[in-house]
Amino acid sequence: MNARPPHAAAPRTGGRGAGANLALATAAFALTFWAWNLVGPLSKSYTSALDLSPTQTSLLVAVPVLVGSLGRIPVGVLTDRYGGRVMFTVLCFASIVPTLLVGLSGGSYPMLLVWGFLLGVAGTSFAVGIPFVNAWHTPDRRGFATGVFGAGMGGTALSALLTPRLSEALGVLGTHVAMCVALAAMGVVVWVFSRDAPEWRPSTAPALPRMGAALRLRATWQTSLLYAIAFGGFVAFSTYLPTLLTTAYDFTQTGAGLRTAGFAAAAVVARPIGGALSDRIGPVRVCLVSFLGTCVFAVVLALHPPTEFPAGAAFVLIALSLGLGTGGVFALVARLVEPARVGTVTGLVGAAGGLGGYFPPLLMGGVYQATGAYTIGFVLLAAVALGVALFTSRAFAGVDRAR
Repeated sequence: MNARPPHAAAPRTGGRGAGANLALATAAFALTFWAWNLVGPLSKSYTSALDLSPTQTSLLVAVPVLVGSLGRIPVGVLTDRYGGRVMFTVLCFASIVPTLLVGLSGGSYPMLLVWGFLLGVAGTSFAVGIPFVNAWHTPDRRGFATGVFGAGMGGTALSALLTPRLSEALGVLGTHVAMCVALAAMGVVVWVFSRDAPEWRPSTAPALPRMGAALRLRATWQTSLLYAIAFGGFVAFSTYLPTLLTTAYDFTQTGAGLRTAGFAAAAVVARPIGGALSDRIGPVRVCLVSFLGTCVFAVVLALHPPTEFPAGAAFVLIALSLGLGTGGVFALVARLVEPARVGTVTGLVGAAGGLGGYFPPLLMGGVYQATGAYTIGFVLLAAVALGVALFTSRAFAGVDRAR
């Protein structure tokens, strides 16, 4: 039952250009994640303007996550075939159309759902960056490198902090137009200045057999479960926390956005720490700390503590726990999966992580509409995190000791 790292030697890589390409990938990831999370920070405005129920609001917030999750599977396969430089460029430009159309659809709930669904394409960039930065770094540095790249999920923090303020200054449409300009500029920068790693080679095998081979790996399914909790929890909080704070704690939209940005920033800081710690003490230990911490602080939040303390502290600590886990899981993937399959496996694991963030907002909206509180949702999170911690300790026994 125990997963074991592959015995095949990884190719040597790293050196000149690794740092610059890691920085470019992280910047592109941050910007596309900001675009992906444009709806959540404005949920109170949409709810007021369209007279939405809690369930309708949660669906609106969650729907971009669906494509951003499932789309990672083909995007990961295409990255193995065409490389990170091409795919980052394509995704930046492809994200412009739904970004603009969401901005034009603020008066129609059905159109917001349609274009918000397609806005999920921006969230697939994660499946491009992991194999891209992996190829640039030696195995003993991949935990750190993927952790630094993963800090680009701080784009959600930028969105939570700045999107409400930009909408006040520029209007909703003006904010979306500004994001379109930024995406176009990033696409040009990535195409001109980034490069695939010298030893990277395109995978010419047909896509479906590669996906089938990845799905037959036990490590794919095991790490998908872990990432569904670690990254899924982060996505769920990042997208739904503005709504939760305005309903449960009566914050204004900008006040909720500021606190959501703090939550996301804490997770972003923790992610590269999780990757670096994985290089030193092993990714399994890091994941165990993540899931057990998530369990403890979810129990605290289930008690609906007063703000700012202890509620604010509990939100920050659960963000730190989830952030450590997101760094640890992909350090574990790099340990278990041969480099030629990392892109495909990353797409599958990333999809699982995104889907893990799709359902909790729907659940939380339904729970709040039925009970007027979020207690049941937090209790379920605590129970799931504890169960996954127990699974991790059993399924990956001995992996940290194997080098």
